[in-house]
Amino acid sequence: MLTPSERERYARHLSLSQIGEAGQLRLRAASVVVVGAGGLGSPLLMYLAAAGVGRLGIVDFDVVDRSNLQRQLLYGESVIGERKVTAAASRLRDINPHVTIDLHDVRLSSVNALELLAGYDIVIDGTDTFTTRYLVSDACVLLGKPNVYGSVFG
Repeated sequence: MLTPSERERYARHLSLSQIGEAGQLRLRAASVVVVGAGGLGSPLLMYLAAAGVGRLGIVDFDVVDRSNLQRQLLYGESVIGERKVTAAASRLRDINPHVTIDLHDVRLSSVNALELLAGYDIVIDGTDTFTTRYLVSDACVLLGKPNVYGSVFG
């Protein structure tokens, strides 16, 4: 059952026949990991949190830089120099305190990819290098996980 706070928060979803309470409960039960909390990953994380995905994992090893701010909407001036995963988690908890957030402040590698991605229902690749894209794709194939991705260039 949804709490009164969740009913108020997700009222628009609940009124849609395509989502309704059953769909919102499925969103709450879902887990999604986003690899890369930059230009693609940061708005994705915001929308996933706002929609009520129950558990979000963030994999990123970088810090927030001023040059990120014009395209990485999750961050602002006050978090320049902070670890992206930490700054992202703080903002996402402000967007939706009902969401559980797992922080993975590491570079995804062939050593840790299977372990990091295994515990999630869906993997979203928001990275900007082909090497990491291939790694995420390979890990998803091996784990039997859906891999959602955007563009590296253009």
